[in-house]
Amino acid sequence: MSPRARVAALTAVAAAAAAVLVVSVVAAQTDRLAPLSPELTEPREGLPPLALELGVRDDPESVDLRRAQQLYERGDGAAAATIFEGHDSLEARVGRTYAVWPDGTVDRLNRLAGLHPGSAAVQFHLGIALYWARRNGAEDAWRAAVEAEPDSPYAVAATNLLFPRFARGLPRFVPSASLPGDLDGLTPAAQLSALERRARRGERLATLYYGVALQRLGRQVSARRLLAAYARIHPGDVDAQVAAAVTRFDKSRPVEAFSRLGPLTRRFPAAATVRFHLGLLLLWSGQLEEAKRQLRLAQTVEPRSTHAREAARYLAELRRAAA
Repeated sequence: MSPRARVAALTAVAAAAAAVLVVSVVAAQTDRLAPLSPELTEPREGLPPLALELGVRDDPESVDLRRAQQLYERGDGAAAATIFEGHDSLEARVGRTYAVWPDGTVDRLNRLAGLHPGSAAVQFHLGIALYWARRNGAEDAWRAAVEAEPDSPYAVAATNLLFPRFARGLPRFVPSASLPGDLDGLTPAAQLSALERRARRGERLATLYYGVALQRLGRQVSARRLLAAYARIHPGDVDAQVAAAVTRFDKSRPVEAFSRLGPLTRRFPAAATVRFHLGLLLLWSGQLEEAKRQLRLAQTVEPRSTHAREAARYLAELRRAAA
């Protein structure tokens, strides 16, 4: 098994939630960079993946759009179109263009992108449609999605496709302590609101977990700003410093995260969180042997810590993937 395949296998199990939105495209993109051939005029087989990202929304429209997306994924475009027609948001309009695939989908999305150039949802799905139709311009549309709304899950998904040598999604910070127990049982939206309120008050654990929640929602820029500000106020807090470094991970500029995380191994030599997260970033970058070394160090420096246990889990997944 190749190093890239081992990384993909590991992250599919240990970080499956990070690989949202574009699994089908990634699986089919082996020829994405190849020049288009004149004889390849027919669309790719099957339906292009529709990836409406609604976060923790639970309003009536979001319920409808999730249902329509499920119908679309099952191949019932007509039923999906009926639901999409009942709403006029950009996500619903994108859904309507996909529901009639391939009849006019690309042209309608091109017009929609012209009217709404600042919508990452539109630009991202235009790129998918262009790719599925075997037409030029997919990468340009994905870059436009990143530039339009960098603090969005569509930007994260677009970078998955623009930088396929990296693992999908983004590495997430893992706090040393558990989520406050009084948040158990709340809906995701209520948990998010509670964490935001507590973070505004400067509560340490709530701030760290609010940053993690923002990462999970694809709002990497917001997470980066939040945790960078907290780290400046608390220079001696190893979790704060590691979190700020991890959220700087950018597939177009990975050195920014490594240059901040690496020096923390000298400032906090006995902290497993530093070694664990350095291993995580290396793993995402495909540097497997050094990643495994750092994960083993996390087990060594604090053998009973949360991060030692997480490191053991990742190493076990790597062994299984390599078998």
